[in-house]
Amino acid sequence: MLFLLYINDLALAIGKNARPILYADDTSIIIVNPNPLPFVNNVNETFTAITTWFKTNQLSLNLDKTTFLQFRTKNSKKLDFNVSLSKDLTSKKSSIKFVGLFIDETLTWKSHITYLSKRLGSACYAIRTIASDLSTDILTMVYYAYVHSLLSYGIIF
Repeated sequence: MLFLLYINDLALAIGKNARPILYADDTSIIIVNPNPLPFVNNVNETFTAITTWFKTNQLSLNLDKTTFLQFRTKNSKKLDFNVSLSKDLTSKKSSIKFVGLFIDETLTWKSHITYLSKRLGSACYAIRTIASDLSTDILTMVYYAYVHSLLSYGIIF
């Protein structure tokens, strides 16, 4: 709660071209503009404002956890530009994890499905390995316990 009060004025600092989304201790900033040149300008202005806000409030931004993802349609070209904070470049990603979901730049489910497939494949292997030694009732309990753990961590909904 104290953290949210502390960063409450971040929305005012970044201006009208960007919209922050705050979730617990994660902050995402959405910048929308259909025109490439104004979009790049809005991104740079917003990140300059963020840098200034962090310095003013004596905070530091963890650049290892700071990423930039440009959403686009499958048919549109990706804009080629860099985003910098305090002279350091933020990492560009084609997919990020956000509140338990993997979101990619074209808003498909491919990244999340790939992640789930690996996790569920491991679970199936583990259940197959112990299947010959346990009863069906115990295997069913193991299966539901694993699915429940995925649900509680927000991996599947």
